Amino acid sequence: MDDRWAEDLHRLWQAADEAVDVMVLADDLYDVLLRLPGVRVVVGTRWDGASRGRYLRALAPGDAAPTLELLAHGPYDGTPRRPAASAEVREHAVAELRGPAWPEAGVLGAAGVSQALTCTFRLGDGEWSALTLGTGDLPERKLLEARLRQVSEIVAACGRRIAERGLAERLRAADALLAEASLQMDASLDVEETVQRVARIAVPAVAVGCLVHLYRDRELQCVAAVHVAARSQRGTAELGRSDPWLARLIARAVRSPQGLRLNAGELGGGPFSAADDAGEVGDVGAVTVDVLRARGRVLGTITFLYGRPEPRMPEALFLGDLAKRAALALDNAMLYEQRRQHVLSLQRHLLPAELPHVQGLDLGASYEVGDPMLDVGGDFYDVVPRGGGAALVIGDVCGRGAEAAALTGLARHTLRTLLEDGAPPGTALSRLNAALRRERTSRFVTGAIACLDPDGGEGMLLRTASAGHPPPLLLRADGAVEQVRAGGLLLGVVDEPRYTVAEDRLRPGDTAVFFTDGLTESRARDGSFFEGLLPGRLAGLRGLGAARVAEELAHQAVDFRASGADDIALLVARVRGADEGADGGADRRADGGASGGTDGSGGGGEGCG
Repeated sequence: MDDRWAEDLHRLWQAADEAVDVMVLADDLYDVLLRLPGVRVVVGTRWDGASRGRYLRALAPGDAAPTLELLAHGPYDGTPRRPAASAEVREHAVAELRGPAWPEAGVLGAAGVSQALTCTFRLGDGEWSALTLGTGDLPERKLLEARLRQVSEIVAACGRRIAERGLAERLRAADALLAEASLQMDASLDVEETVQRVARIAVPAVAVGCLVHLYRDRELQCVAAVHVAARSQRGTAELGRSDPWLARLIARAVRSPQGLRLNAGELGGGPFSAADDAGEVGDVGAVTVDVLRARGRVLGTITFLYGRPEPRMPEALFLGDLAKRAALALDNAMLYEQRRQHVLSLQRHLLPAELPHVQGLDLGASYEVGDPMLDVGGDFYDVVPRGGGAALVIGDVCGRGAEAAALTGLARHTLRTLLEDGAPPGTALSRLNAALRRERTSRFVTGAIACLDPDGGEGMLLRTASAGHPPPLLLRADGAVEQVRAGGLLLGVVDEPRYTVAEDRLRPGDTAVFFTDGLTESRARDGSFFEGLLPGRLAGLRGLGAARVAEELAHQAVDFRASGADDIALLVARVRGADEGADGGADRRADGGASGGTDGSGGGGEGCG
């Protein structure tokens, strides 16, 4: 090998090591080949993975610049020339090169050459290329063949390295997208929000459009539709809801063990066929459908729409992985929602469905679930009509979960039974304590009972007994706030605790507010507790009905807290004036709905005296 040729090869290897596309080698490569004996023109041709021509580049001695012809839209099919595993060098008579497999024929004929030496070789990523030397006679055929093979090996190695680097970059990008997708989809346990996140994550990173279908009432329904173009958003959503072709495709995908991948030639008969204008969904060159499957059950499908011209399709493994992650996020959200409904249903059964009507009282209650894990809380309240008044009950079982729920039911129904039988507040608490001790429970309970009875005038007498519970507050009609001085030992701790009763008088317009420690222990970011603000916040609610007071205090505490996940229960009783109407508004329900109470006759039973 002569020194000049060795230097040329060395320079080509260096350029190939730094190239980001084989086109970068073209100038040096063609210059080297044109110096070979007998070569009159050099033609390079590149083909894609389907052996469709991409471009042709040619250079002859004396040309100021190479000619470049794009083959992508022509009838060029290189399938007959597709190379095997190794590079192939063949000699051809130019006059015999005809047909769509030989776009070089015209360039060779125009150069006036009669012979051609062609080397075809793989580039990587399914693509391949051909280098053709146009010559007259071939007196040094062996030399030309060897050197053509050598430069072709350099180009092939460059192409493979670029393809491997591109694959590695795509894999890194895919891994990054999957990681981000998992973070985004796992960031919410709300089903609808998760569905929207799933649809939006891959647009436009993966495709121009996305449709998510989920099983609702045993039928697949489109629950999310996203398109990169705002003008195509409505059309995409309508397509997902009602297009029969897409419905059949999705049904086919559900029955398939793997996802479906349809290229442009397979979209006939549907809304994306080449003959159609594609209407409001834009140009679509490919469609994939993957099944959303989690924990052994099919939740639905995720469909991606890819733009025209036909794109580089994402790897099936990537789409399958994305579908698995989306399905798991959706299944978690669905299970969470299912559990939330079960907890709320159980919570409703631990609280009164509605507050009773008690003559002369405006009653209201509020309940805010604070635990993000949605275990059943132990807060409870109740109102028991007694004679001309009522007994108000509020309590809190330590902890959460099934055991707390069982004790909550025991405490509430025990107190209700005792109070309906006429037991005074202190006696009712003592008997509940005895019941808890018999159960040998490891959990303690706090509670407060207040009896409101007419005092013979326009007001009411309030008698309160407390077992380790936060002291109730009284909001006077003039806005003054007072604390009820009632205290006693926790329930379930010792065998025979003593509970004293505090007496207060409520005049028309006065309000008694009972609450659990979830209200006072709500903590802001600066470490302060809502307890310090409570008297002022309560004073600001002067003149409001019982339902509004309960609702406002609960919402203010929730807005205030940055930490603390305890439930909040409030029970409010306001003494009506003689001139007030009987309309008490909506009943306060256990699920945190509207609150209130109305006038009416109370139930029978003894007074609190």
